[in-house]
Amino acid sequence: MPYELFLALRYLYSRRRRPLARVTALAAIAGIAVGVGALIVALALANGFRDEMRDKILRGTAHISLMRRDGEVMTDWPAIAARARNVEGVREAVATTYDGALLSGNANSSYAVLRGVDKSAQRPLAELRRTLIEGSVEPLLNDSSPESQVSSPRSEEFAPDLEAYKESPSEAALPHAVIGAELAAHAGLRVGDVAQLISGDAQLTPLGLAPRYRRLRIAGIFRTGLYEYDATWIYVSLPVAANLAGTPAGSASVISIEVADIYAVSNIASRIRQQLGESVYTTVDWQEANKPLFAALALEREMGAVVIGLIIFIATLNITATLVLVVVERRTDIAILTAMGARARNIMLVFMLEGASVGIIGALLGVLLGLSACFFGDRYKLVSLPADVYSLSSVPFHARAQDVALAAVVAFVLSLVATIYPARAAARVRPAEALRDT
Repeated sequence: MPYELFLALRYLYSRRRRPLARVTALAAIAGIAVGVGALIVALALANGFRDEMRDKILRGTAHISLMRRDGEVMTDWPAIAARARNVEGVREAVATTYDGALLSGNANSSYAVLRGVDKSAQRPLAELRRTLIEGSVEPLLNDSSPESQVSSPRSEEFAPDLEAYKESPSEAALPHAVIGAELAAHAGLRVGDVAQLISGDAQLTPLGLAPRYRRLRIAGIFRTGLYEYDATWIYVSLPVAANLAGTPAGSASVISIEVADIYAVSNIASRIRQQLGESVYTTVDWQEANKPLFAALALEREMGAVVIGLIIFIATLNITATLVLVVVERRTDIAILTAMGARARNIMLVFMLEGASVGIIGALLGVLLGLSACFFGDRYKLVSLPADVYSLSSVPFHARAQDVALAAVVAFVLSLVATIYPARAAARVRPAEALRDT
């Protein structure tokens, strides 16, 4: 063992050290450990929140949404979807619709997003079945004939009061819907209940424009865990959605595209537009649609890392204080080493190794502390949030190897920086003066 390392370890664990030096060394180790642990936990929380938001968003929405530039619906969407599937990187392309509506239930009314689902769309239906907590999706898939499901109010029955023109099909022929759990709770709806829906698309009557009024039977209730979806979304079959919007039967406003690599959506979307014609079609990918959210999460993560990095730096200042005390305590040893031929860089190395040892011990304890906190926090869901504010009811801890390594390396580097001043002070000790003072 090099004598510099031997002396550094002896000085670090010496039983004859002054109590103040021992306390400052322990404080330095504890401060670095807490700082590293806090940084690991903060990065794990940021990763968990971002990953959970991304996964829940992608489960409910398309990786890429394909639409006409003029906003018109697509009556030939099967051919368009088939062409989109031929683009490299595309896994699936299915038709859907998104329309705003007002849902009125037994208790309250609420704004809702009406989404049409094609019965041949495997991924959306599989995700809907996975999140279903009550009821069934099958009645919704059997709603294939708009004419037998919904009807328009007769113009002679129109009146400002909606009750005056509730012309609807028989109870058995009502179209079905699957709604979010939060929306169902707010509207006071359960499986089997009949809800009243006012579409955002108006229709022309002899008396002027009138809203489209329909009734839907609740076939199921789903819960994704993302509050925005659970509080607003209503799934209906694609033909029913087209009929409610007043568009041609079998039409769709959006082609929902799933890709193999969610981080290559920009390039894939460009190829889709080139394949179908950029002058006719446009695309919106999930990164574009959620750019403000993920930019804010990235900024929050970076600022949290910087702030906790400053805390670690402050903790490493205890290393400086510890080594200053050691230098004062070991002036005689330094003088003897110098008289025996040790050079200034050897003296500096002794104290830098001592400070580095404190940094390594603190970093290792911090990694153990941080990973333990992440494990128990994730297992027992210690971080709970109000879902209506943060969209998520709890935040998972996703600790990643690169973040753990970053926290440990930052602590070690700052520990080395903190040793520079006392190590240089030790190297400048003059042997004759040190022995004379002794």
